[in-house]
Amino acid sequence: VQLQASGGGLVQTGGSLRLSCVVSGGTFRTYVMGWFRQAPGEEREFVAAISWSGSNTDYADSVKGRFTISRDNAKNTVYLQMNSLKPEDTAVYYCAARGGSSRFSTYSTQGEYDYWGQGTQVTVSS
Repeated sequence: VQLQASGGGLVQTGGSLRLSCVVSGGTFRTYVMGWFRQAPGEEREFVAAISWSGSNTDYADSVKGRFTISRDNAKNTVYLQMNSLKPEDTAVYYCAARGGSSRFSTYSTQGEYDYWGQGTQVTVSS
């Protein structure tokens, strides 16, 4: 299973970006998908997750109301729409996948995911 994240870049405070993560191999429609981020000198942290059915989502408090996770099972792709970006959102963003879950499950810890993408850099200038 391979995950390819894209869509990062440089944006001003208040701007928007949409990250994409394409999954190849495996069975995307059965995977819980998550986004994590890691800022320089910081631990990797949870951002958002979506159940394989798409019916449940979960967000870190720091991004609630600004970020939206979604998925398109026909395209094997998960998205992270990021609005009202702040300098503290600057980080490398990683997508992750996990199989073998119920249709409503989401996960917020790194150890619960089986597969990881390579990361895409998001930089928000003040």
